[in-house]
Amino acid sequence: MPARPLHAAWGRSRFPPIEWFIGRRDVVHGSNFVVPPATHAARVVTVHDLTVVLYPELCDPPTLEFPGLVRRAVAEGAWVHTPSQFVADQVVADLSVDPERVRAVHHGIPLAPAGDGSEARTPVRLPEGCGRYVLAIGTIEPRKDYPLLVSAFAAVAAGHPDVALVVVGSAGWGADRFLAAVESSPARSRIVRLGYLDDQLLGATLRQASVLAFPSLYEGFGFPPVQAMAAGVPVVATSAGAVPEVVGDGALLVEPGDRDGLAGAISHVLDGGTDVEQLVDRGLRRSQAFNWDACARGLAALYRDAAGVRDAGARSRDGRGR
Repeated sequence: MPARPLHAAWGRSRFPPIEWFIGRRDVVHGSNFVVPPATHAARVVTVHDLTVVLYPELCDPPTLEFPGLVRRAVAEGAWVHTPSQFVADQVVADLSVDPERVRAVHHGIPLAPAGDGSEARTPVRLPEGCGRYVLAIGTIEPRKDYPLLVSAFAAVAAGHPDVALVVVGSAGWGADRFLAAVESSPARSRIVRLGYLDDQLLGATLRQASVLAFPSLYEGFGFPPVQAMAAGVPVVATSAGAVPEVVGDGALLVEPGDRDGLAGAISHVLDGGTDVEQLVDRGLRRSQAFNWDACARGLAALYRDAAGVRDAGARSRDGRGR
């Protein structure tokens, strides 16, 4: 389906309805900010975060259309799914949505299974003299604040000559700032950029990391910290958005934008010790709260509620119910 023309149409009207494409259904779920209009189906829309409302300067132009599409869908009766209670509360407050129609359902953990031989095929080729690495995972875009991580790594590198920084993720919009930060870093020879990795290689790369760094300015959930905790890798993250809700006591948290705090926390983990071992244990326990079966049950309950309200409304309108 051609997204841009349809978004333009759905932002102004209820045409064309989703039934034109897929036939009659009970529920239609728009899993990425946009849910099509429907003549019969109940509607659910996932709002992953409110970056576009709170930090529009961190978004590209097409993304700026999302709030209008969400508001229109909600005004027409759509329900909202969010991946965290933090985002659910923001949706209620900032988009003026009835809290009864907003449901927080956590994601599970996307991680390649261990023990399949993938470790032997890890794509990380570290610079000479380096035997350990700090890992960052995520699309290179302003919201991830990788320039801050590059700056913090310069301080880390000065005290840990055997450590490299490995960045995994495709280049998004605004990647030029990251590239410029790398080019001007005194530790640039120890910064490795891998680009996108498939699940198996990503799992292998993650499991061999000494620490995962997650320096985001804002997050609605945050997959990489949960993946790292599940893999037994210590996590240093910013207390941005839903990250504290997701990681609980399983990660070291610093304030967004705090270069020195980020560098100090990473160095502390690299130095090791009993408290780091305890951090890993807490992370493993915390990661067990996230699984796709629980996510499926939560979404199924949301679908039943949405369809039930839709059906009750239809009975009321045609005089067969109240």
